[in-house]
Amino acid sequence: VRNADFKFTLDVAASKSNCKVQRFIPEEQDAMAQTWGRETCWLNPPYGKGYRLSAWVEKAYRESLNGTTTVMLIPARTNTNWFHDLCLKHGEVRFVRGRPKFGGADHGLPQPLCFVIFRGAKE
Repeated sequence: VRNADFKFTLDVAASKSNCKVQRFIPEEQDAMAQTWGRETCWLNPPYGKGYRLSAWVEKAYRESLNGTTTVMLIPARTNTNWFHDLCLKHGEVRFVRGRPKFGGADHGLPQPLCFVIFRGAKE
């Protein structure tokens, strides 16, 4: 997945140091509480302790119903209900081959990743 393919207009979970496009929603502005608009969004959601990945997936899906296209990079949690009910049913799933490295890490992530694309209806 490349920016050139989607022409992202908004990074919905970023900081100044890791945003993928010029416009972004920082953590303190709570992207989950905002409407993302008819944007083409990049989303690498925070996950881990204190975050519910399923809530980000559900939010991205709901925003697609309002015309937002969102491309998410998430762990491929294929054993969960939300993955089957939202990602596979309403999204386009592209699995990542290999173990990508982030932030100068010596080793790639130990978990499988995928891109999930929820395409918004553009009227």
